[in-house]
Amino acid sequence: MADLSKLSIAPDQRDLRQQHQSIAPLQFRKKRMMTVDITSEFFVAASALDTGQLVKDEHFTLFEAVGALEIMDPKMDSGLLPSGESVEHDYDVLKELLPGEVIGIMDQILCFEMTWHMGHPLSQSLFTSAYIDRLLWPDPKTLEQARFERDKTPGPGNELLHLVLRAYCLGLIKTCDFVRRSIMSEQYYEEEDFVVSLYHRKLLDDFGLADISMKLEDAMAYVARKTDLMDLPFREALLNRLEFRKMLLSAVQLDGFLDHQRARLWEGCLELIPMLSQTNKLGLPSEKSFSIKIQRKLASSVPPRPIVKISFDEALARLSGICQNGRDAYRVLESHSGTHLMTFVLTYQSRKPQPLVYIRCLLQSLVFSEMRVLGTMTLKQLLYDDFEELVLPADVLVDPTNCDIEAPQDPRFQISKRMDAFATKAANAEGVDIELRVYTKEEPIREVSAPNKVMWSFPLSSWAYYYKLRQMEWTVQMGFELEVYQVDELAGMYWYLHHLASTRLQHIERIRTFSTHRLKRIAKPSFKQKTSFRRSFSFLDFATLEASAIQSFAEGLSCLFSFLAYLGLIPAPYHPLPYSTPALRYSLRVRPFLSVSLPEVPSYPEFASRVSLHTPERDAGDPSHRTPLTKIETNDQASSILDVADQALKAARKDWESISKAKAETARCVGCEDWWRTSVKNVVRACITANIMIATSKKAISNAASKDVRDILKVELVKSNELYHAWWMVPRISAK
Repeated sequence: MADLSKLSIAPDQRDLRQQHQSIAPLQFRKKRMMTVDITSEFFVAASALDTGQLVKDEHFTLFEAVGALEIMDPKMDSGLLPSGESVEHDYDVLKELLPGEVIGIMDQILCFEMTWHMGHPLSQSLFTSAYIDRLLWPDPKTLEQARFERDKTPGPGNELLHLVLRAYCLGLIKTCDFVRRSIMSEQYYEEEDFVVSLYHRKLLDDFGLADISMKLEDAMAYVARKTDLMDLPFREALLNRLEFRKMLLSAVQLDGFLDHQRARLWEGCLELIPMLSQTNKLGLPSEKSFSIKIQRKLASSVPPRPIVKISFDEALARLSGICQNGRDAYRVLESHSGTHLMTFVLTYQSRKPQPLVYIRCLLQSLVFSEMRVLGTMTLKQLLYDDFEELVLPADVLVDPTNCDIEAPQDPRFQISKRMDAFATKAANAEGVDIELRVYTKEEPIREVSAPNKVMWSFPLSSWAYYYKLRQMEWTVQMGFELEVYQVDELAGMYWYLHHLASTRLQHIERIRTFSTHRLKRIAKPSFKQKTSFRRSFSFLDFATLEASAIQSFAEGLSCLFSFLAYLGLIPAPYHPLPYSTPALRYSLRVRPFLSVSLPEVPSYPEFASRVSLHTPERDAGDPSHRTPLTKIETNDQASSILDVADQALKAARKDWESISKAKAETARCVGCEDWWRTSVKNVVRACITANIMIATSKKAISNAASKDVRDILKVELVKSNELYHAWWMVPRISAK
């Protein structure tokens, strides 16, 4: 910490001070202020400081610093006015408007509505409109008070303003009210995604949909009959905007949102958007009707912020995305089981670009509303359905009639009691499994190789463990999509993904063993029991195929990146790293899983041994510090790992092609089949590309004799958004 009293501003500061004192009175008398350029002196003084050294005056507090920034700073002081500028926005909102001006204002307001959806506050978007401000302030107590002319009754004439534009603005404000309330009723995890602050305003939340829809209908009727006052293109443009606003308002309303017919409203909005684009050229922009001065009237503790503007084309693109995603969100209602629902949500949320926060909250409300799933099932029913499909086909534990038993001495009553406890909190799965054995009379399985060793099914624990593994896989795969991992970490993280998929494969086989054993114990299974077991085995078969495909693809890419790193074809971590070691970097990557007891996170020595290629003379020391091997005549081990990658990728391609041919019911993708198939086909393309990269590497090496590998192959790492699939980072390898 440096002391300002000891910091010299310049070698000749005394002469400079005397010079300032001699001219200060004259400057003060003439201009009341004196400015001196101290740039050079400042740089001289700053050069005496070390990097990271702070300069602090003991008498210059934080309060004074903030005050110095706010007062008379146009970026911080909303009360600062340039010479000749008035405090109030002097735009006349009652002036008569031409049809083109009304169209232009409507389109400008639509642009600001989309900036609000993109995460910018209302103070920088809609609330900068003089028309919106006049309707909302002072707060109208009745809908008739929400007028542009607050202090008098509107006279005849100027209906384009008082009827048409007013109705459109009322509809837009109410649309924003529905959107805001929908978002606030759900969960969104990034504050930057959406700003809910209203700055002491209300969005007509006291008025109903029917009244505002009637205003829009009246405006449409007026425009339709005024054939003598407006040309046909202007009438059609206004009718298109009013109809779109009315339909969008109905689509976002909060009541009855589980109605399948709501998707048709979103489809209708999509059909009207092209007309908005075609008639935008008829609009006359009215920039003066929007002003940052209106921020001074808002209840806000932040300094003034600039107006956020986007082009009309960008606004329509955002609007089209909202309408399309809103329409498609209702396809989730076609899901009829937990696995179908999970596939839909994962596929829907992986769309590029990602749906905006309102659409994500809309999907949440469709899936879980008033503690019911898709408006038809309770959470308990959803869990029971998933239990039956995965681990308990046709089992007494998921028999819905257990809930009807009221006698405490009946085993079914005790089963229902403990299953309800598990549905409330799944963390006690193993204990509940042990308690339930008493009532289900379960018999363990004895292993052939070890007759004295018995295995219990632990169905609830198995269910929880399966989804724990899936969550861990998705977490690792999201790291590739978000480009969290460094280049030198790709081999290791794909190995860890391979490890998780292998663990899940083993667990699926364990579940299948007990389900098969349970089926054999039923002498004459009923049709309902056969159907339940058939459904469960279908799920297990597909889960096995999927886990095998992930395992093989991850193994192939892990080997490929190990091969490239071993030969020095991809960047290695920077050395030395004074605050980092490979073991610490590994613990950072697996940090989300360190608290998980099962599956246990592999130790760093095991991890390093799996992803590093060794030769006897290189086994000592940290594997990440080894010098890359570049001569072909000594790379037998590298070539062998390339063969392993080739076999794994061929197996992965075969598995993913089988997955792509699965029926929608088998893949549990009803409602999102087209999106799901597109994603799987992209994975198949990534597999094919990886196989081509392996073949290119093999061919180049076989023809290279003893040349330096860097002179043979060229490797390019592609960004995740340029890949066939963001979870599978296939490098581009070409021969020089």
